[in-house]
Amino acid sequence: MSKKVLVLGANFGGMTAALKVKHELGDDVDVTVVSESDRFLFTPSLIWLPFGKRTACDITFDVAPTLEHHGIDFVHAAATGIDPVARTVSTNDGRVRAYDYLVVATGYRNNDDVVPGFREHARTITTLSRAQETGVAWQAFLQRPGDVVIAATQAAGCFGAAYEFLFNTAYQLKRAGLRKEVRLTYVTAEPFLGHFGIGGLPHGEQLLGMFLNRQGIESRVSVGIDHVAEDALVLADGEELPFAFGMVVPPFLGQEFLTHTVGLTDDKGFVPVRPTYQSEKLDDVYAVGVAAAVTVPWTTPVPVGIPKTGFPTEAQAATAAANIAAQVRGEPPVHEKPFGSIPAVCVMDAGNNGVVILADKMLPPRKHGVLIPGPQSHAMKLAFERYFLWKMRNGYVQLP
Repeated sequence: MSKKVLVLGANFGGMTAALKVKHELGDDVDVTVVSESDRFLFTPSLIWLPFGKRTACDITFDVAPTLEHHGIDFVHAAATGIDPVARTVSTNDGRVRAYDYLVVATGYRNNDDVVPGFREHARTITTLSRAQETGVAWQAFLQRPGDVVIAATQAAGCFGAAYEFLFNTAYQLKRAGLRKEVRLTYVTAEPFLGHFGIGGLPHGEQLLGMFLNRQGIESRVSVGIDHVAEDALVLADGEELPFAFGMVVPPFLGQEFLTHTVGLTDDKGFVPVRPTYQSEKLDDVYAVGVAAAVTVPWTTPVPVGIPKTGFPTEAQAATAAANIAAQVRGEPPVHEKPFGSIPAVCVMDAGNNGVVILADKMLPPRKHGVLIPGPQSHAMKLAFERYFLWKMRNGYVQLP
C-alpha cells in the first residue's frame, strides 16, 4: 500500500511540503493536507491591507482546486490532537486520520498576552482578520488625526513587517497631507536599528537610521513595553507615548493543540527539530516554518525573536519533503539545511521605496551580507507578490 503523508497547514510550509512530496513520489504516496483555513494567504502583503492597497481577495486563493489538481486530498478542518504512538491526528470534524509521515506546518498564533492591554487595545497586521481591523482603525484615524506609534514588543521576531508598516505609514501620511502634523514614533525591542531579529547586517543600523531621520520618525530602541492603554503605549522605562493610531507586532506562539502531545513542543508551542526538520524525538514527524523551534543564538538587553516566515519556511519545507521522499524509498533522511545556514533573502517595502536584504546565512557568522536601498525595491515587491501567488495557485513549487 502507498505510504500516507499527512500535512497540517495549507500556507507557505504546508503547500510547499505537500506538493513537493507528491511531485517527487507520484502514485507511490498518498498526500493529504488538513487545514483550518481553506485559503492560502500571502502574508507579506498584509502590510498594505490596512491602507486599502489590497483586499483579502487580492492576496488569497482557494487551496482545494490547486491541491486536487495535483492529486492531493484536502480536508477543511482543524487538527485537535496528535497521537504519535498510533500515528494518528484528530480533527474537529470528529475524524481520526492515520499517517506514516506527518508534517506540522501550522504556522503561529499571536501571543495576545505578551503585555497587559495588548488583547484589548492593540492593533496589529500579523493575521488577515487583525489587519482588517487595523484598516478600520486607520480610516477612523484619518477622520481624527493625531500621533502615531508603530511598535514591536519584547520577544517579537517579525521586525521586517514592523519596519515595512512604519515606512508605509509615513508614506500614507504624506499622501494624506498629514505628515507634518503627526508625530510618528517607532518602538522596538531590537538592540539597534536594523537588527531585524537576525543580528543585523553591515551598515544596516546607519541605513535604517538615515531612513528614519529623513522622514522625521522618532525611535525608541532596546526597550520593552509595559502595557497598551486605549490611547497610549507605555514603555517599560515608564515613558508614555500617546497615539491616535497604533500598530504593535507581538511575539508568536505555536498552535495550542500541539502542546497536548507530551514532549513534542517547547514552552512556546514550537516543535524542536533536527537539521533534517524531523522532530528531535520522532523520526516520522516533521515541523517547518514558524511551527519549528529555532534557538536564539544571542542575549540582548530586551529579548528578541527570530523571523521564520517566507523564504526560510519554503527552504525548510523543501528539505522536509526531500527527507520524507527518501524515507518512503527506504533511504536514510540525509538532507540537512540548518535554519541559520538558510540564505537571508527579503525585500522590505517602504511605500514608494525600500531595501533589498541579502545575506549568505540567516544567522551569523556570515561571509556576505548587504542592504540595497532604492525605489526598485518597491517594484520588486509588487512583482514578487504576483509571481508567488501565480506560482502557488498553480502548484509550481519546483520554481524558485
